[in-house]
Amino acid sequence: MPDLKSYLSPLDNATERMVDRTMTWCAVNSGTDNIAGLEKTAAMIVPEFKKIGLKAVALPPAPVTHVNDNGDIIEIPRGGTYVLSNRPEANRRILLTGHLDTVFPIDDAFQKIVRRDDGTLHGPGCADMKGGICVMLEAISAFEQSPHAEHVGIDVVLNCDEETGSHASASVLVDKARSADIGMVFEPALPDGTLAGARAGSGHYTFTIKGLAAHAGREFDKGRNAIVGAANVINAINALNGQRKDTTLNLGVITGGVATNVVPATCVVRMNSRGRSPEDLKWVDDQVKAVIGSGGFGDDIEVSVHGGIHRPVKNNSGGTLALFEIVKSAGTELGMAIGWQATGGCCDGNNLAAAGLPNVDTLGVCGGAIHSPDEFALIESFTERARLASLVMLLLASGEYAWPERMKDQ
Repeated sequence: MPDLKSYLSPLDNATERMVDRTMTWCAVNSGTDNIAGLEKTAAMIVPEFKKIGLKAVALPPAPVTHVNDNGDIIEIPRGGTYVLSNRPEANRRILLTGHLDTVFPIDDAFQKIVRRDDGTLHGPGCADMKGGICVMLEAISAFEQSPHAEHVGIDVVLNCDEETGSHASASVLVDKARSADIGMVFEPALPDGTLAGARAGSGHYTFTIKGLAAHAGREFDKGRNAIVGAANVINAINALNGQRKDTTLNLGVITGGVATNVVPATCVVRMNSRGRSPEDLKWVDDQVKAVIGSGGFGDDIEVSVHGGIHRPVKNNSGGTLALFEIVKSAGTELGMAIGWQATGGCCDGNNLAAAGLPNVDTLGVCGGAIHSPDEFALIESFTERARLASLVMLLLASGEYAWPERMKDQ
């Protein structure tokens, strides 16, 4: 072990360059819908991986459809996916993933990255997850300078739509996961370094309710109120809550109507569901289809459903649990206490697990308040987390630990 830790010396005194690089990256807005900002971000980040010997391929996004507020299904633009790899002939492969997009729109007030005297960075993406990509870059760079890297192939996937479910990049994630031995995802850890363990699965559903427009004064009786129909849909779907433990259906957004003197012809309702097992998610899907299929939402009211399950459940078992133990051992050697806890959140680690790949998905910087104007990253964690990730790779590449067994595709 002491010999392996000596290969971490390239990370000595790395904090300042990591912070400077992250601040530069975070100064560019790269919200999922900001395609130009994502391309600019990729133009800064991808060359950094090429400098350490990885070859880059840019892949176009898969088509993604969306129901707009008028109830029309439209295709929406998404950024591409960047795959960076080395040693294609290697019989052991490590897949590392990160996302270039953030949740903050181009006109959001939260745009500035700030370094504070309390040892934190504050800014969009500093934790989730441009700081994590910086950790990934440094971890790979240190690993590549060791002799143990010679027989292990590295694959990096950087996508542009993780924050909206990775619909445009899911096939790339699955493809790379099926040819890898372990996965390392650089979402932020909690401020105290706690990692995410098991993750809930998730689904997005959009209900489009169609009625008939009419003048609310002259011909009210000729109208068919889509908002009233939507209320009936909402009540029927919401009644599913509480029927299955740890399974939720959150009816979160409703849009409809044009004026108070018009009987509304269209209403759109958007819902997110969560479940802790594949059976939970199947139950949600089956129940939603059964409820909508049963009808009864009003005379001449038509309801259609768009979407479904998009993030499979991730269990903390099998090869993933074995990989967690390796991460914990690496942390112990570095004087870092490593713990984990289950979470209802989702990430690309769900997708990798569904493809049978053991993975740990919170190896990025320690931070918090993500998806909010208070997002922060702990500066001292940048080098610590790079050392942790690099040592995990060294432990496996050197044969110090056995490679975890792959799991069955879910």
